[in-house]
Amino acid sequence: ITNLLSNAINHSYENNKVIVRVYREAIKVNLEIQDYGIGIDKKDKKHIFERFYRVDKARSRDSGGTGLGLSITKHIVEALHGTIMVESELNKGSLFRVSFIDKIE
Repeated sequence: ITNLLSNAINHSYENNKVIVRVYREAIKVNLEIQDYGIGIDKKDKKHIFERFYRVDKARSRDSGGTGLGLSITKHIVEALHGTIMVESELNKGSLFRVSFIDKIE
């Protein structure tokens, strides 16, 4: 969660909000983190969970990014039998959704 929140804040335009939602849907529990920032280009979206992949190498290096955060996040989510996905539009923002099967009865 920390990595997704950090990314949302760091890649949002100044004074834009970041929204966090947690909700149940049928047998799943979903966590969504939505920003209204720079967004992710379609050509980059399919690669963002790859190790060392950075959308804008110059900007990411300046902000300390290594291209590992989303890869590690995906690995942890999948190790816990969850899924992670992203919806994004360039210059409009991104929505990351992490979903887990709700095993609590």
